[in-house]
Amino acid sequence: MGFLDAILGRSKPVRPDLDQLFALPSAAVTLQAGAGFTPTGLGSVCFASVEGGAFTRLQQDVRELLDADTERGGAPVEFSQDGYGYTWLLARQPADDVAGLVNDLHAVNTLLQEGGFGPQLLCSLLGFRDEGGRSLALVYLYKRGTFYPFAPVPGGGDKRDNGLELQARALLGNDLRIEEDLARWFPVWGAPGLK
Repeated sequence: MGFLDAILGRSKPVRPDLDQLFALPSAAVTLQAGAGFTPTGLGSVCFASVEGGAFTRLQQDVRELLDADTERGGAPVEFSQDGYGYTWLLARQPADDVAGLVNDLHAVNTLLQEGGFGPQLLCSLLGFRDEGGRSLALVYLYKRGTFYPFAPVPGGGDKRDNGLELQARALLGNDLRIEEDLARWFPVWGAPGLK
C-alpha cells in the first residue's frame, strides 16, 4: 500500500488464504463441544459461472477429482445454480470425516484458482446441525480470507438466528479468522450443504 492510498483511506484487499480452510476440523470440535452442533458431512463451494470450454473442462476435472475419491455409489458431487445465477458445487463425505470434506473443498478452490478462475470464487461453506434440527454453516469468504457463521431459522423463511450466529462467533474466535464486519455476513439462503 502506498502513501497516497493511506491518506485516501484505501486499503489492499486481503489475499485469499485457502489454507484457512484447514482450521475447520478443529472449529468443528469446538462447535460440537460448545454448542452441540455436529457436522452434516455436506460442504459446498459457490462461484460465478463463466461461459466457455476452458471453464467447462475445469468443472469436469473437479467432478472427476472428487468422484475418484469416493467408494460409495452415486455421484458425491452435484452442481446446481441458484436464483442469482451462481453455481454451487455440493460435496459429501461421512459426517465424521470433516478433514476429508475440507480437503475436497480446498481441492475445488485450488483447481479453480490455479485454472485462472479465482476471481469467480465467492465462498465455501461447511454444514452443521444440532439435535433440535437447527442448521448452521461456517462460511469462508474467498475474497476476504475470513469466516462467518450463518444460521437460518428453521421454517422461518428468510430469517436468521442472530443469537446463534453471535454465539458461534464467540466460540470460534480462537479457531477461525472471523469476519469482523457484520455487514459482510451475507445470507446464503437455500445453499447446498445447509439442508
